Amino acid sequence: MRGPGRWWRGKTTPAKVETYTRASFHLFAVMEFCSVGITSAVPLGPRLGGGVLLMVGVHAAVCFATVSRAVDWTRGRRPQPVGLLWTLAAVTAVLSVAALGIAEHGPGGDSADTAAGGVFGVVLIFGPGIIALGVRDRRRAFGIAGGFALGAGIVSLAFGAPAQAALVTAVIVLAGGGFIAFTAVFSVWLLNAVYELDEARETRTRLAVAEERLRFGRDLHDVMGRNLAVIALKSELAAQLAQRGRPEAVAQMVEVQRLAQESQREVREVVRGYREADLAAELAGAQGVLAAAGIDCTVSGRTPAGLPAEVQSALGWVVREAATNVLRHGDARRCVVQLQVREGRVVLSVENDGVTGTESGAPGASGPPGTGLAGLRERLAKLDGTLEAGPVGKGLFRLKAQIALPSAAAPAGSAAARAVDEVGG
Repeated sequence: MRGPGRWWRGKTTPAKVETYTRASFHLFAVMEFCSVGITSAVPLGPRLGGGVLLMVGVHAAVCFATVSRAVDWTRGRRPQPVGLLWTLAAVTAVLSVAALGIAEHGPGGDSADTAAGGVFGVVLIFGPGIIALGVRDRRRAFGIAGGFALGAGIVSLAFGAPAQAALVTAVIVLAGGGFIAFTAVFSVWLLNAVYELDEARETRTRLAVAEERLRFGRDLHDVMGRNLAVIALKSELAAQLAQRGRPEAVAQMVEVQRLAQESQREVREVVRGYREADLAAELAGAQGVLAAAGIDCTVSGRTPAGLPAEVQSALGWVVREAATNVLRHGDARRCVVQLQVREGRVVLSVENDGVTGTESGAPGASGPPGTGLAGLRERLAKLDGTLEAGPVGKGLFRLKAQIALPSAAAPAGSAAARAVDEVGG
């Protein structure tokens, strides 16, 4: 069963809901064929029973095709299957009238009447309900079920049934068909809602990236804007002084050179601050982002008295990458982060459920070289660190980073260490 289990876990939540919706309504068609198609063959005799079995099989096949096309239309992948919906309605009407005719004028007997009545009722219940999948207006979907119920009562009267029996037939068809139609309408609403929520989560992730880029752009503008304006002004002044043969032009160009070097230094600081990840900030940020996505994130474990800045930065990148993978590539409901020291090595592990097999850097994942887990391994290797990533159980994925602590660690009680302790609890 590993194959089917892996296939199911490899689907996203919206894809799982869509698969469940398709399977449920396909099951209605299978139930119809097995419950009234096969069971009516014996009571109605070989020829008549075989004909009814064939007609029920055709109706079930049309229902099966309608479910697939209607769900695709709901998701915008195909046009509305208008022709198929009318075909299903026509086959439903013909089969129900034929079943009622067999019950009234057939071979007789309680078993034959029961079989024909079962075909009549089940077809009129499942048919309108499946048609409702391909109708966008809810009132129209319930109107279809009501129309078939009304038609069932009228046809029953036409075949000589008492008024009370015809009314009971119409009520039964209305209740059953209305329930299946309600199920169809609710299933379509739920499927669209799940897809919209998933798209909203992706949009939120893209907005977070865009906001960070804007922040970096603002910082760079604040650093370079004034310096570039001064450089342009002094360069223009130096050019005018040089044209007049004034010695002050040299002093102005020296100042331009100093400003250019100062700008280079400030840009490096901005980029370094952008590229370096603070461990405490990343842990708090991961908890906030995952909690906003409905994922229970727990940060635990004892932390060392102090961590060097480069170790904090490397582990902060591990936390950032792990949180990104949980959001983008999994279907997690729980995530546990542990930070502790073992035999002179600081160990950070991030474990989550909801594995789909597409985590960044996992087998089968795609991406340019140096990104994802491959980039983390290169970053940790510079600090004599290692990174392990892979499934550790049914539906679980663990990312574990280890870095050897230098003999002279950061002083105890440093602000960074205290911040990590506060987040780790």
